[in-house]
Amino acid sequence: MSYQSFDAFAAVLAPRALSVLRFVAGLTFFPHGSQKLLNFPPREGGAVDLFSFMGFAGTLEIVGGSLIVLGLFTRPTAFILSGMMAVAYFMSHFPRNFYPTLNGGDAAILFCFLFLYISVAGGGSWTLDTFRMRKASSKLS
Repeated sequence: MSYQSFDAFAAVLAPRALSVLRFVAGLTFFPHGSQKLLNFPPREGGAVDLFSFMGFAGTLEIVGGSLIVLGLFTRPTAFILSGMMAVAYFMSHFPRNFYPTLNGGDAAILFCFLFLYISVAGGGSWTLDTFRMRKASSKLS
């Protein structure tokens, strides 16, 4: 397979791969909120108060993670979650140590930039956003 044919093959798969990336990111992100609010999977200290800063973060993680999985309101949701993860990194991880490998902030950084990318690139071809747009455009025709 030549470079050009592989490039053409990759271009066809890119929107689908983006959908898979978005789906896995949402599935990986969601449990952080369920752990905070529902204590599942169990965490040391139990569930947090809903009307606390951590409760707000947990709500964003559950609702935002679900929307990202579904690909619904993907761009604005991903943008909000990206900002949330930047705040989480600088409030919780960075004060512990400068280096992400030592302060436990690797996941926060990765989620921040992953969601920032999704907010710009969109959710891929397999999203409820795409389904909604197709349905709306078919009504206009």
